[in-house]
Amino acid sequence: MKGKNSVFIAKSLDGFIAGKNNELDWLEMIPNPEHNDLGFDNLMNEIDAIVMGKTTFETVLGFGGAWPYEKHLFVLSTSLKSVPEKLQEKVTLLKGSVQEILKSIHAKGFYNLYIDGGKTVQNFLKEDVIDELRMTTIPVLLGEGISLFDILPTSLEFTHLKTEVFLNELVQSHYSRKRRKTT
Repeated sequence: MKGKNSVFIAKSLDGFIAGKNNELDWLEMIPNPEHNDLGFDNLMNEIDAIVMGKTTFETVLGFGGAWPYEKHLFVLSTSLKSVPEKLQEKVTLLKGSVQEILKSIHAKGFYNLYIDGGKTVQNFLKEDVIDELRMTTIPVLLGEGISLFDILPTSLEFTHLKTEVFLNELVQSHYSRKRRKTT
């Protein structure tokens, strides 16, 4: 059974997903009084599990409050040895190559995955295992920071599926990986 690996991420106009000191405050610069989920709930309804890197996981933990995910979370890390006790049933630590990680997750019955975190997204793109990109552009130039994209071994083509505008300022574009048919 083939699944789907989807990215749902915000970026600045100049392509950064965090500021130079990992700051994320700019993500909330556009008022959202109605708490529009910007399509996130739709994504959550399409996936079986979440895959994220250690840095993103630690950032989410730093937000405090209730755990934000109902889906199982796989955290990629070579240095983390455990997760907080309250998350033992909700979070699994994994390490290995992208292919080994996917094989392990698929063996557990999870096929439709939300891939999150800068390095994690970059590594999955390098292995050409991202099937969808949903990128929300925040109208700010950060000048420097953590880039969404890194050098790829080859170009990857995507098909534009749709673009939506949220809160009259946030532009979300949805792309599907264009793959050649094999015979």
